[in-house]
Amino acid sequence: MKVAIFIYEPIDGDASRVYRALRTAHEFVSSGDEVAIVFDGSGTEALAEILRPGGKFNSQFLRVKEQIAGACKVCSKSHQVADQIAEAGIELLDEFEGEASVRKYLASGYAILNY
Repeated sequence: MKVAIFIYEPIDGDASRVYRALRTAHEFVSSGDEVAIVFDGSGTEALAEILRPGGKFNSQFLRVKEQIAGACKVCSKSHQVADQIAEAGIELLDEFEGEASVRKYLASGYAILNY
């Protein structure tokens, strides 16, 4: 199975959605599925917080770090976290007019889960 998980929620919003997205990714990975995690919109703020050692959900993040496809470039800049994300080695995605592409995953046969 192929699953793309898009995280739109800021961690200071409904943090349970961010947690659930990371746990769901871990479940799929543990089952041998192909998983791509994309942080988009306000979710880029969540990624910046998660990347911080000791940050909220950092331990959950470390379990699925290899599945992080990246973060929306336009959104990361808009939310002023692009430098933090890039410095962590996370790709800033700009496949569709500077933004992360959802269609790319659908066209490649991924199911899309939005959090």
